[in-house]
Amino acid sequence: MQRFSVCQNASQGVRRLGSAALDICYVACGRFDAFWEQNLKPWDKAAAAVIATEAGAVITDFANRPFALDQKEILVSNGAIHHEMLSLLKLEE
Repeated sequence: MQRFSVCQNASQGVRRLGSAALDICYVACGRFDAFWEQNLKPWDKAAAAVIATEAGAVITDFANRPFALDQKEILVSNGAIHHEMLSLLKLEE
C-alpha cells in the first residue's frame, strides 16, 4: 500500500485494468507511461514482456536489475520516466 500511495500522489492517475499482460501491452503501445507490480506469476508477464521489449520499453525489477521471469517485482516503463519510477518504488526502511 505504501508504494501505491506514493505513486498515486506523484501521478495524475493510477489505472489498473485487472490484467497484468494488458497493462504491460498498454505501456508498449504508449497508452500507459509505466506499469509496476509485485508477486506476479511468470505466465502473467512472459508474453507481454516480449511485446514491450520489442516496442522499446524498459523492463527491470524495483532495484533496476534486468528483467527475469522468476523475479517477484516488475517495472515496465516508456524509458523516459524509468528512474523516477524506481525512486517512487523504493521503500523507506
